[in-house]
Amino acid sequence: MARQPDIATVLAARAGDPAAVDRLVAGYLPLVYTIVGRALEGHADVDDVVQEVMIRVLRNLGELREPEAFRSWLVAITVRQVRERFRGRHSTADEVLDPDLRDPGADFTDLAITRLELSGQRRETAEATRWLDEEYRELLSLWWLEASGELTRDEIVDATGVGRQHAAVRIQRMKGQLETARAVVRALHRTPRCPELISLLAGWDGRPGALWRKRIARHTRECRLCGAAWHDLIAAERLLAGMALVPLPPAYFTNLSGTATSATTASKAVPVKLAAKAGGSVVQKVLVGTLAAGAVAGAGGLVVAYQSPSSPAASPAALVVPAVASSSPVPAISASPSPSVSRSPSASVSASPSASRKPTAVPAATSAKKGVGVWKFTGAKAALKDVGAGWYYDWAPNDNEVPGPAGVEFVPMIWGAANVTDATLKQAKSEGDVLLGFNEPDLAEQSNMSVEAALDAWPKLEATGMTLVSPAVAFGGDTAGGWLDRFMSGAAAKGLRVDAIALHWYGSDFSKASVNQFLGYVDAVHKRYDKPIWITEFGLINFGATPRYPSDAQKVAFIKGATAGLEKRSFVQRYAWFGLPAVDDSVDFGLYKDGKTPTEAGKAYRAAG
Repeated sequence: MARQPDIATVLAARAGDPAAVDRLVAGYLPLVYTIVGRALEGHADVDDVVQEVMIRVLRNLGELREPEAFRSWLVAITVRQVRERFRGRHSTADEVLDPDLRDPGADFTDLAITRLELSGQRRETAEATRWLDEEYRELLSLWWLEASGELTRDEIVDATGVGRQHAAVRIQRMKGQLETARAVVRALHRTPRCPELISLLAGWDGRPGALWRKRIARHTRECRLCGAAWHDLIAAERLLAGMALVPLPPAYFTNLSGTATSATTASKAVPVKLAAKAGGSVVQKVLVGTLAAGAVAGAGGLVVAYQSPSSPAASPAALVVPAVASSSPVPAISASPSPSVSRSPSASVSASPSASRKPTAVPAATSAKKGVGVWKFTGAKAALKDVGAGWYYDWAPNDNEVPGPAGVEFVPMIWGAANVTDATLKQAKSEGDVLLGFNEPDLAEQSNMSVEAALDAWPKLEATGMTLVSPAVAFGGDTAGGWLDRFMSGAAAKGLRVDAIALHWYGSDFSKASVNQFLGYVDAVHKRYDKPIWITEFGLINFGATPRYPSDAQKVAFIKGATAGLEKRSFVQRYAWFGLPAVDDSVDFGLYKDGKTPTEAGKAYRAAG
């Protein structure tokens, strides 16, 4: 998550420390702005709502009983203010004139695209948010932050005031509408545009809306040219993972008259006296505008007078806003869904098959389901034995790179198109009875195979006579029209055999909700295809330009809950943590530092099963 003030700062601010109050407001202002801006989609009311939120927070800070819940409290206040503004807009007479008036130059989607340097499917998804129904805008603003690691599901539940199951259903409906909107955006951007679509749009005024979303979406489903808009849609969660908060816009640099000023001018603003219970719009603009100038421009000379909420009779105290952020754009976010660990097989594959390695009896203390993904490191064989794995794999057709101990089954893989050769298939067949299909064919940086290419190659895998586990998609295994769905439909149409489904799953929500999120995905995929499930990679990692990882306690809690759920599910045949080594760039998620030294996560995984 973005670095935000800690509990000590909240405590100090609640006690009336002016400097702590300043750090608190400056630290959380980007979060509030992102929620409000996304919910109101750049409406001219955004500035006012943000200012109202911050004033309300300052007024009531002295009454906050649980400092550790400050962020949830702040988000709940923000959502209430957004709802009040929605109600106010709907009750005013000028609403009839223009229901979606935006502040020229302050469109939130354009701001996000520009300031976060979005491109490709990230840009496409941001544009698609304009097409959502208003009832989903508030929810989108929260879910967007959950997917990017800034909020947890528990905080969303607290903020919306609905139960967890209700929230989950609403989020799924919102995501479904977002996916439809993404297909609409793709169809509209297609060059050259479909002639039938041009005819359909003859009466459209160019403004996104529910009616035109439905009309365009219906056309894309029925049109041979526009139907491609639904293909290869990367799950929105993966696109948003690791995205930063949108930097505050220059419009927040306001002086006493409310006109825009430069950051330099704002940094030289004169002191302003502000009573703790002030409520005027001009004063609100001064407070938040001044704090924003310090937060964005890094100004160090801003002075605001603040009266402690815990001692209303006290004299106003001057605060100096620290330089906490930069106004430079956030760097482009990497779309890579995995750490720098290579998961492709060695380029040189021995042509001589190794001795046949059939599964042997599994020790009583070992779970036959439990496995790991392994790459070469010192002590791999000893660690495999110690962790109690019933099986393992190394993304290769043989175990030459990582030989395992007796009693632990090695499962070969045909990693990608280049590995579909007679020699490689012969090696894989000599290793056992089960063969894993292609690795993340839906990602350009992994095996990068089209559905058609995978289906063309599959008969060669089928000819081995081995039990075949499907290609392991990176995400979207339960999505209609997704890579896996089209592969399975194509296999059925061609009469090809697929004996089990392989899945990968990584959670960016490190809260206790992650267990049900993971198991819910596994259940959804099984329900869709009604075949045994192999989870060949899973873990908690928030991928981004710089991946983020959970604490040891969070990893342990997730491993305990997830493995217990997998062991209970009879349709889950195998599961494998990513990965066994905790060395070099895998120290934050691996299980073993060497052959006999498990991490805290390693200890939990060793006890699983």
